[in-house]
Amino acid sequence: MRGPVAAIDCGTNTVKLLIGDLPEIAVRETRMVRLGQGVDATGRLADEALERAFAALDEYAELVRAHAVPVENIRFCATSATRDASNADVFAAGVRERLGVEPEVLSGVEEAGLAFAGAVRDLREHPAEPVLVLDIGGGSTELILGDTSPQVACSLDLGSVRLHERHVRSDPASMDEVHACVRDIDTALESAPVDIAAAASVVGVAGTVTTIAAGVLDLPAYDRDAIDQVRLSFDDVHAMVGRLVGMTVAERLELPWMHPGRADVIDAGALILSRVLRRASVDELVVSEADILEGIAWSIGR
Repeated sequence: MRGPVAAIDCGTNTVKLLIGDLPEIAVRETRMVRLGQGVDATGRLADEALERAFAALDEYAELVRAHAVPVENIRFCATSATRDASNADVFAAGVRERLGVEPEVLSGVEEAGLAFAGAVRDLREHPAEPVLVLDIGGGSTELILGDTSPQVACSLDLGSVRLHERHVRSDPASMDEVHACVRDIDTALESAPVDIAAAASVVGVAGTVTTIAAGVLDLPAYDRDAIDQVRLSFDDVHAMVGRLVGMTVAERLELPWMHPGRADVIDAGALILSRVLRRASVDELVVSEADILEGIAWSIGR
């Protein structure tokens, strides 16, 4: 791999940027743009969501230029919201205008493979195999089971934003709304081709998982270094999930480790995490701050 690379992961809730001459990372940025706002209901990217995303990409384009990343070393990957939107061409045109590259709309399987690669590549202690990588996004959840590479993977149309928008109207969610979320999650997991119980270890990535880890650790502020590669008991995770689901959005916003852009939808994401872990045959979750973004970065020029 020659020279600096720029990887951009545009999901349903966040757009992330990594710039570096790997393995050194110079820039890692996240913007909560909620690109997938309303997509589950309307099938379209909302105008205000596009405005938020383009504002973030204007910032990112400046950073890419400042670090002299050649255009051939830029990879822009869009995931769940863009897969589902009928007006994705508007978004693609905006990406081309700002960054000079064509956005790649990843299939669920491609997304899963990159998430697996990013999650396990630099773990200090390699997890027992087979390892299950769990990536909970805003619009989809990826389950990937493998050893040195993915062996079986799936992408479920369940994510924190999608599931919350579909079922939650109360603050906090009513028991009926929680049960509706759980039914959707369990139905999807029952038909998934990935055998969760076969995993000898579970690695969780992305914002829902890392935020819950911050809560379990009772951090005074969100701290990537404290969270990365921590091992959490399932019991502690389930307890934190129950606590978050029972809170109002205002109460979550008071938590020192909670990002404001995640506070309203983390109830649904937390339920996804909990329901997956209840199908596992191990009792510990490894949390990785490295995720699909690292997977995208390492794939450039390969």
